[in-house]
Amino acid sequence: MRITAQMAETVSETNASSLLANETTSNATATANVTGRAAATPEGLATAYCSLVVLAIIPIVIGSIRSIAYQKAAKKKAQEDGEDVEKMTTKDVAMFPVIASGALLSLYLFFTIFSKEYVNLLLSIYFFALGTVAVASLIEPIVKPFVPAFLQPKTMYQLQLTETKVDEEKKESDAAEKATGLLFYFKCTRVDLACLFVSALFGIWYVWKKHWIANNVFGFSFAIKGIEMLSLNSVTNGFILLGGLFLYDVFWVRTLPHKCPYMHCLMSILAQVFGTDVMVTVAKSFDAPIKLIFPMDILEHGIYAKNFSMLGLGDIVIPGIFIALLLRFEDSRRPGSRLYFRATCVAYFFGLVTTVLVMHFFNAAQPALLYLVPACLGVPSLVALVKGEMASLLKYEDHPSEEKEKDKEKTT
Repeated sequence: MRITAQMAETVSETNASSLLANETTSNATATANVTGRAAATPEGLATAYCSLVVLAIIPIVIGSIRSIAYQKAAKKKAQEDGEDVEKMTTKDVAMFPVIASGALLSLYLFFTIFSKEYVNLLLSIYFFALGTVAVASLIEPIVKPFVPAFLQPKTMYQLQLTETKVDEEKKESDAAEKATGLLFYFKCTRVDLACLFVSALFGIWYVWKKHWIANNVFGFSFAIKGIEMLSLNSVTNGFILLGGLFLYDVFWVRTLPHKCPYMHCLMSILAQVFGTDVMVTVAKSFDAPIKLIFPMDILEHGIYAKNFSMLGLGDIVIPGIFIALLLRFEDSRRPGSRLYFRATCVAYFFGLVTTVLVMHFFNAAQPALLYLVPACLGVPSLVALVKGEMASLLKYEDHPSEEKEKDKEKTT
């Protein structure tokens, strides 16, 4: 779907905010899986867990591949407009765990003070709009090649929202209103409108029935678009972000006791105020497509199953944007090379399988990033050490500054 630079910036910001909500509840959903769930057959559990692992890897692969073209187009567009590319800075990634904690606590207070029905109603409206655009942007490139040429006229439809200033001295004249800024601009074709209509049907289905398939369609789209559009910019930023969220995940999901009696008492108080209760409350109350779910009783009840296993989008998108960065690193050096990308995808797979197995056999909430972060950081680091490319890996940037680009040209 054709989107102007300003619209792309808006979508990027909304995806970032969705990402924040995803991360704040991702492992809370894992907590809900293992506490108070109905009994499931071994076959049903195996089917659900295997399906979630596959559903988690697919958007990472698709989003990473799409990110190559998207980031190149974003860089070209920024150069034409004389603007900077939308990207995360070192300050952004360092503050992300703090902001995520604040968002988690805010959601907890909202659900504690206000009725969750009203809060979830507002969330449903928000995610309906966001999900409709996300799904439409994904299906448009798939549908367009199959649309006959005569049904693809060059007619474009535009929706523009501008800010105007009224000149009090010229109220009666045509020049009384003067545009002072463009707030929103959207341009599309008939094919785009058809895709929006189809995706809106999925949105209505989700809002009306909250069916798990509709939830997954939205969640799948959010994950792909988030991985495609969000740029960590540098591998160093990726290490900082994943390291910070590693600590965030461990703290909010499991607060470990301390040998010292006083520290044990303090940690127990923190656990009651800031620990598992917050995660569980938000996870059970937050009704939005920020997770992928799969029924554990699908073998007995089919698509009408009600007993679900869940995986938060944060555990997909956070490692996913780092894996996508590694793919772009390889593409910038050796187009077509996929060693770092494939190795880290395999590491993510085993990290996620480990999370599921530990959660199942110990019947306890597990911070997924406790297993995913070491896998996703350790494996590419090992590959870089073996290939002697650690310095190049750490220096890589998607969108380096003009000074760094000039220095790179001098060295080459």
